[in-house]
Amino acid sequence: MTVQNKTRPTRRLLTIEEAAAYTSLSTRTIRRRIADGALPAFRVGPRSIRVRPEHLEQLLRPIPNARSWR
Repeated sequence: MTVQNKTRPTRRLLTIEEAAAYTSLSTRTIRRRIADGALPAFRVGPRSIRVRPEHLEQLLRPIPNARSWR
């Protein structure tokens, strides 16, 4: 009898520095968005904070222009 290893696919979590580079924002802005609740984050250990790339995508939104109002 064989046992299948059913592991969850690993999800990439970004450091605050990586998240800042990914969004072209400062690390301070990323920390502010975490503090005000706009960006969910996860604490890994006593000091490390990580964010998911999909949460960063949700943080970014397009700016409407004149053509989008038609």
